[in-house]
Amino acid sequence: MSHEIQIVTEADLRQAVRLDVEMVDVIERAFAALAGGDVVMPPILSMDLPQANAEVDVKTAYIPGFEGFAIKVSPGFFDNPALGLSSLNGLMILFSAKTGLVEAVYLDNGYLTDIRTAAAGAVAARHLAPDTVETAGVIGTGVQARLQMQAAHLVRPFKRVLVHGRSPDKAAACAEDLAATLGIEADAVDDPAALVADSQLVVTTTPAREPVLMADWLHPGLHITAMGSDQEGKNEIDPAALARADLYVCDRVSQCETSGELEAARAAGVLAGVTPPELGEIVTGSATGRRSDRDITICDLTGTGAQDTAIASHVRAALPAAGSRIRT
Repeated sequence: MSHEIQIVTEADLRQAVRLDVEMVDVIERAFAALAGGDVVMPPILSMDLPQANAEVDVKTAYIPGFEGFAIKVSPGFFDNPALGLSSLNGLMILFSAKTGLVEAVYLDNGYLTDIRTAAAGAVAARHLAPDTVETAGVIGTGVQARLQMQAAHLVRPFKRVLVHGRSPDKAAACAEDLAATLGIEADAVDDPAALVADSQLVVTTTPAREPVLMADWLHPGLHITAMGSDQEGKNEIDPAALARADLYVCDRVSQCETSGELEAARAAGVLAGVTPPELGEIVTGSATGRRSDRDITICDLTGTGAQDTAIASHVRAALPAAGSRIRT
């Protein structure tokens, strides 16, 4: 008996899949499912390749009630730009949850990962940021710096955005892009402490292994989303900041302990014996989120396989006829 597999290219996906409120809702439902406890989500398979200045992550999750589950392979080869290639690529494979047969292959080169990661930042902002955000800041100048600010603006329509990066030229280019995309004031700033001081919502989007945001910079009414730490040894947030915050939230505690900000915090003796709430628990109301506009909140996003299954399933439903077909 023959079986048909849908193959969709990045070009088709970019035409059909957008970073919008609907996508934020799709990823929010994935977090809610995680809080239910019935999701099967193994640890991330993470391969660090220092000799190639590269890393590869493999993520997956089975969500009860979903018709399929995705396995996502995400390589990052960071010398690629010198070759005229993107540093990030990869694909998602969607399997039938009933038969295990491959239903679709999304040759997205990391595009779907970029969108679902940004949407996760919007979920964090929706549930943890102050109701009113006048100024947002981003530390980092790459694709996620841009997308995280676009996503946050969907749920907290701030009037000004600040950008800080190691390269002033890249920070200026990022700010220029955000000004054009969002139609708001955008400025590059040299001092990350000043960026945090002026912002009510800050996102860190770096591959840092030493903190880029310090505990002394925290102020009442601040929300921070840290999304750069997704492998062992990465660390964007001063561990003392996690202890000083009124609320620290993980996307998945078990992942944050090994590849997120919680790893560095535990190594520094911070939050020992404490199990933080997860974002899905905040979404469903089984854990308490921000209590007042003066709270300091931090959300640690390492990226979950549930998000990959959610976006791949959404694409399957939205693009049933897209791409090409092969029979096996």
